[in-house]
Amino acid sequence: MFSLFYTLLSALLYIGALPFLLLMLLKQKYRHAVPARFWLWKNPPFTRSGVWFHVCSLGEARALKPLLDALGDLPVNITTITQTGYQEASKYDAQVRYLPYELFLPLWIRPQRITVVLEAEFWYLLFAVAFSRSGKLIMLNARMTERSFPKYRKLGWLYRRIFAYVDTIYCQSGADRERFLALGARQVEVVGNIKLAQKIGVTKTYARPEREVIVAASTHEGEEEAILHAFQTYRQQHDAMLIVVPRHPERFEAVWRLMQPFSDDCTLSRWSRDQRLDGDVVLLDAMGELNNIYAISDVAILGGAFRDDVGGHNPLEPAHFGCKIITGEHAFMQQELLRYVHDIQIVAPDAIAEALERSCMMGGSHVDETIDLERIMDEIKGAVHE
Repeated sequence: MFSLFYTLLSALLYIGALPFLLLMLLKQKYRHAVPARFWLWKNPPFTRSGVWFHVCSLGEARALKPLLDALGDLPVNITTITQTGYQEASKYDAQVRYLPYELFLPLWIRPQRITVVLEAEFWYLLFAVAFSRSGKLIMLNARMTERSFPKYRKLGWLYRRIFAYVDTIYCQSGADRERFLALGARQVEVVGNIKLAQKIGVTKTYARPEREVIVAASTHEGEEEAILHAFQTYRQQHDAMLIVVPRHPERFEAVWRLMQPFSDDCTLSRWSRDQRLDGDVVLLDAMGELNNIYAISDVAILGGAFRDDVGGHNPLEPAHFGCKIITGEHAFMQQELLRYVHDIQIVAPDAIAEALERSCMMGGSHVDETIDLERIMDEIKGAVHE
């Protein structure tokens, strides 16, 4: 009865949201995802039964690699929410789809051997239908931040229903476990963050510039300007260059315009024009290059945490390359990963210049933790072979 009520409510919300969905098509990052998810445009069901992973976006899709390597030749299906997640998942030997809006899931989902939902993708019909078709559903890398928990608790009656469909929740930390249990989850195990199992490397090798290299990594609107001003101050006393890497490609033009007022003091260049790192401030307007840049950088100013609505980005990658890491005070989505990273500076936007100065006297950040995926993989493989 509840599932019928929830489906009817989803239908009403869908009808009401149609004008907004049409407006979203004006943004490049939604051009493929919205038609696929809300109108099933070029988004058919999977044609085979296998291990179905559902992830949200780029970071979670990238974190799948060690799991898929361990699965070997087993058939893999992946759904994502975002366009960047879809593009990353498409690099694997897997069938990849956008996850349709919940209303369509009862007709779209085909039986799978096991369903694995990553992190915080709590969609009622996804869990209910996937469990009914597969009979086995686990959550992996599950998290529930201190900041978001009060919101979940207000809807505790809903999340108790959702978690009733889950066989095992493998969560990131003890604090996450307590929050899941408080919402009625059962069989919750702490295994750490699977992103620790990622094999981090480069796809290209670039010559290291003969001066200090600072990368502003995965930046969002409102962050680049603060970083540019801090770099302008820092550069008065240091021979350094800044490489700006916006998180979302649709912002490349806006960031390039934002950089123009700094041309009086700095030479500006744009990576897409000649693939050269020859300016004082370089806009890296390309996807898939960030690790290659970390590998030649001395300092990484990690974006997404200098504003209060993003939650920060993965610090493991710059730490792997020994970068000195500076990030903001709002990395609430990365609290578990930050626990593993040593010697990282967390500052307000107006203190970035001072943090750059302090970094001159610091060693690089580093990670000395690992995660054992064997227990998780045993459950996944066991479900496949049942």
